[in-house]
Amino acid sequence: MDEIKYLTEHYSNYSEEDRLLSRHGQVEFLTTMKYIDKYLKEGMRLLEVGAGTGIYSLTFAERGYQVDAVELVEHNINILKSKIKPTHKISVRQGNAIDLSFYEDNSFDITLVLGPMYHLFQEDDKKRALSEALRVTKPGGIIFVAYCINEGTMIVWGFMQGNLLKAIEKGMIDLDSYRCISEPALLFEMHRKEDIEALMSPFDIDPLHYVATDLATNFMRSTIDAMDDELFKAYLDYHFKLCERKDLVGATHHSLDIFRKK
Repeated sequence: MDEIKYLTEHYSNYSEEDRLLSRHGQVEFLTTMKYIDKYLKEGMRLLEVGAGTGIYSLTFAERGYQVDAVELVEHNINILKSKIKPTHKISVRQGNAIDLSFYEDNSFDITLVLGPMYHLFQEDDKKRALSEALRVTKPGGIIFVAYCINEGTMIVWGFMQGNLLKAIEKGMIDLDSYRCISEPALLFEMHRKEDIEALMSPFDIDPLHYVATDLATNFMRSTIDAMDDELFKAYLDYHFKLCERKDLVGATHHSLDIFRKK
């Protein structure tokens, strides 16, 4: 499949883990961890779908949790496996978010889908990924789904990096709505909050949080990266207090939709 070829080429030459460990990338990582920790309890079993090189899965394995990690790209799997310690209770499988048939229904307390929705372009595939995440999660379990958001890309990639006019010429922007028009060769699918709400509408769930995981951070990466520890701590406090504000969440680069399975 072309989609797998594009993803393999991308992740073989790009380190998502390095991005999340940069000072500006830590904002997304620490925000995601803050919300997972709200619901994490001793003895829980976790599933991460689209685990990448394992920054989240290995963090929870290091804490002693039983973790199942599913990843599509073999390059990422090899890196993840190289970091597993004998003390870790972690299982790694190669697999696709739209087919988790190797897991039984109601198996996990927490399910993380922190990458697959970036790379799914067909609505049916998106709904299958959401349906599979719900199926394998226990009733009352919590599901975390991450998205790339249209406005963060428009502002940073389109305007700040000067790509907008060329993208319009290539038909990559809908000028009636200023939505990004993507395809597998472009790797990333962009959403708005209303798109996510429409995707979730068929599912019987309890919404918990909709979080702008980086919010203003990507608009001032160099400023964030230059902060000393004291100022960065203050920035995180500021960010955590704003990241669910309904008047701001649409401008983020990444979002996190959190809900409970009924």
